[in-house]
Amino acid sequence: MTGSPRPIVGLIPPNEPARIAAVHHFEILDTPPDGAFDRITAIAARMFGVPFAIVTVVDTDRIWFKSHHGLPDVEEIGRDPGLCASAILQSEPWIVTNAGTNPRTIANPLVAGNFGLRFYAGAPLTTSDGFNLGTLCVLDTEPRTVTESERATLADLAAIVVDQLELRLASRQAVEMESELRLDAERTAATLQASLLPPHPPSVPGMEVATRYRPGDRHMQVGGDFFDLWRLSANDWALVVGDACGKGPRAASVAALARWSVKAASIHHLDPSLVISDVNAVLRGQSDDDDHFCSVVFARLALDVCGAWVTLAVGGHPLPMLVRASGTIEGRGTPHTPVGMFDTVSPMDDRVGLGPGDALVFYTDGITEARNVHRLQFGQGRLRDVLGRHAGDPAEDMATAIVDAAQEWSSGPLTDDVAIVVVRVPNDIADDRGQLSNGAEMAKGASSNLP
Repeated sequence: MTGSPRPIVGLIPPNEPARIAAVHHFEILDTPPDGAFDRITAIAARMFGVPFAIVTVVDTDRIWFKSHHGLPDVEEIGRDPGLCASAILQSEPWIVTNAGTNPRTIANPLVAGNFGLRFYAGAPLTTSDGFNLGTLCVLDTEPRTVTESERATLADLAAIVVDQLELRLASRQAVEMESELRLDAERTAATLQASLLPPHPPSVPGMEVATRYRPGDRHMQVGGDFFDLWRLSANDWALVVGDACGKGPRAASVAALARWSVKAASIHHLDPSLVISDVNAVLRGQSDDDDHFCSVVFARLALDVCGAWVTLAVGGHPLPMLVRASGTIEGRGTPHTPVGMFDTVSPMDDRVGLGPGDALVFYTDGITEARNVHRLQFGQGRLRDVLGRHAGDPAEDMATAIVDAAQEWSSGPLTDDVAIVVVRVPNDIADDRGQLSNGAEMAKGASSNLP
């Protein structure tokens, strides 16, 4: 059941290039057997009382069988025998009641050869845009006639085949579109995420700084938590950690607005409480929505030869943890309402000194609200225990221990956004603060332009 490699010229449709393009567009050629098409050929053979039924696709030089009821060992034949190649020239089913006496088919190898084909009825597989991809055909080795009802049934079955092909094409296109949309969303998320975090890992001369960030949305890779650390003047640094209400891009947009508002306000105000008040005014002026708010803690770090002085204010955020090298743990700052929730806020400033080995730990509630399988929260108490075990340790070790303990508690990835910043005075502060004066000299030029 093979033919020559090129189709008969007289059996080429006038729109052949466009038709072949349509065949390839459906991506059906050489695909595995499919139960839906096999059921259609089985129904066709049973309804017509014939031994063979085939769903064919007419390619450039072959007729490929998507389904072949009664012909288990045949996958394709050459296009030249001409039966299906003739059928795709028609707009209605093409019927050959006795191929052995039909002048158009009598010399066909399938008719004259061992196969002994006598009856052929093929309905074209016509797409919604008018291309005949192939046929649904029924065959027999005995001559027979076809009623008008049977002709209509064959056309209907062919239409069902086309419906299946177009449905699958639409499904593939939908998947591809969804994939493109997801890629676009991921690119947008990456852009949003970049607006929440400093472009480079923050560092402060003469101090240890460790940061961690984990978005709760593993698909979007963007959340509402944010942090930043930047120089204000020669030995004066600013630090912010915050958590916008909600998750995903909307929370990220609120977080980005809050982060940049803090940076702008820090230029004009020495007191962290005034910075937070300014951010509250910005968020209130942007939206009347009840969920357009965030928690935030802002701190100023003044470095000196003995360590650092930290002045901070809190707006609805978990209180930073002071971890003394001796093992003493205490929350610092005064609790207050989140920013963006009320028209006016009155946060209070808190000042604390850090000596050699002391650390201040800023974090978001994704740590303390991590839940285990029993829905119990990790909580402040367990966080204090972790910090107590790592008092005096380097900042990087402390940040890692916090994340590891919360993940172990929740038995897997944390489901809420997490941001952590640990600032610590090194044990060998005398050597490091020798570098501080050099850092101050280097910073004079940069800081001289600040208001």
